[in-house]
Amino acid sequence: MDGVISVFHSDPDKSRPHTTRSWDFINLLEARWDTTQPSTREKLLNQAGSGQNVVVGVLDTGIWPESESFSDVGMGPIPTTWNGICQPGANYDSSHCNRKLVGARYYLRGYEANFGPLDPTIDFRSARDSDGHGTHTASTVGGRNVPNAAAVGGFGIGNATGGAPLVRLAVYKVCWNKPVDRGGGGTCLDDDMLAAYDDAIADGVDIISVSIGSTTGKSYVDDGGAIGALHAVKRNIVVVCSAGNSGPRPFSVTNIAPWIITVGASSIDRVFSSPVVLGNGVVAEGQSITPFVRGTFPLVYAADVEIPGTTTNLTFGLCNPGTLSPALVAGKAVFCWRGSTAEALEVQRAGGVAVVLGNPDDGVGVSQTPYVIPASVVLSDQKLKIFNYTQSTATPTATLTPARTLIGGSSPTPFMAPFTSRGPNVIEPNLLKPDITAPGFNILAAWSEVASPFGVPSDNRVAKFNIISGTSMACPHVAGVAALIKAIHPDWSSAAIRSALMTTSIKLIKFHLKFITFSSKTNSCMC
Repeated sequence: MDGVISVFHSDPDKSRPHTTRSWDFINLLEARWDTTQPSTREKLLNQAGSGQNVVVGVLDTGIWPESESFSDVGMGPIPTTWNGICQPGANYDSSHCNRKLVGARYYLRGYEANFGPLDPTIDFRSARDSDGHGTHTASTVGGRNVPNAAAVGGFGIGNATGGAPLVRLAVYKVCWNKPVDRGGGGTCLDDDMLAAYDDAIADGVDIISVSIGSTTGKSYVDDGGAIGALHAVKRNIVVVCSAGNSGPRPFSVTNIAPWIITVGASSIDRVFSSPVVLGNGVVAEGQSITPFVRGTFPLVYAADVEIPGTTTNLTFGLCNPGTLSPALVAGKAVFCWRGSTAEALEVQRAGGVAVVLGNPDDGVGVSQTPYVIPASVVLSDQKLKIFNYTQSTATPTATLTPARTLIGGSSPTPFMAPFTSRGPNVIEPNLLKPDITAPGFNILAAWSEVASPFGVPSDNRVAKFNIISGTSMACPHVAGVAALIKAIHPDWSSAAIRSALMTTSIKLIKFHLKFITFSSKTNSCMC
């Protein structure tokens, strides 16, 4: 047909959704000998007017508009370049937009073509966020300063702020919850995303932040995200996307089109220390953001309390769903060799009163979740201590210690998050991806008040802010900085802004100096 350039299938299983300390940490990374002078970011904020004349479009799961992060108190008029709308829908009307949240739209045609009419019990038929992910990313880009913000239990308390606190936000809800009988979880359809890109371009956004990832290996002409981003970049709109959470395996990076700024995730210097004290006095280093009081519990290793026949040589000790015996677990703390949400739920199902989880990722960092029962995640090199102890005595015990927030408690810092997707670029290995990394490890930001901070329907706690990890959290950090640069240099292209970001990224100069050795004979240095 005339006007049709290409046709490709919109795969419902291809794409899905991939703060108090992080911005302060970025400032600290800068090597400054005169600390009385403002940091580079502080200078950017001042020069850019905190981004007040820039509009950032966020393609995600929607937004919780009542969050303090999206207040427009004290903000000036909306830029005259803005042409968008505030689309009404379920529990959402024009009053939910303001001078901060200037636009909101939602896209369901692709979703409903695949899954039928949206079930109102699993999502809002509007731009309202039932998941939390979109609210988190939007507030990381441009949330207002919110004092005394904290996650459930008071963790991470401090002044929450976005990268460009006065930037205008436009939300495009393209990701939805799938029906349970179709696998549950979230999905973001190509055709819905392309429609959102078209509207964002016409609405007058300056930056587009997309914390959504597709499968690797898709050619650019078959990738709706890449096509939409190309249309935007051709119109001088900067597009920033997350790299994906399939690391550390190689060739796993997504959003690899050369015109996209692709962002990986790295750590900040904050940890939530929650040691596990074994009955023999040995301490296993753990971390937690689960609120609980100190307690001592009988301790069992998961492999010793499994239902016969439910595990194999490859799965024993992992606390997989349906494997633990209630008769052997009730009233005890369970040590799972590796685990996170599903494993903690299995311990709870079997009657366990606490859980000690082996870090599911290799490396030094622990990606945190606020579990419903007392929980601590121990580092990978601590697991053998606990296993040996459970096998050495007939009555092992463990004391779980409530977490303390430690600033500067992570070394080295920053490090690459174990989950962040790695290159090479599967389509063109000579084109390096990701382009840059940013904080994406245990980031606190605004949250939907109907979304479980634990990520399961049975958790009814209400959270205005939540701590989560992913390249989804790293992407809006870069989008926020890009918005400040765009405010100062509105005529700069996306490529110019990416170049500025990549070639002036903050590095620990003192750290690098350790690896410079000078030769008095040759007057040269090896770096």
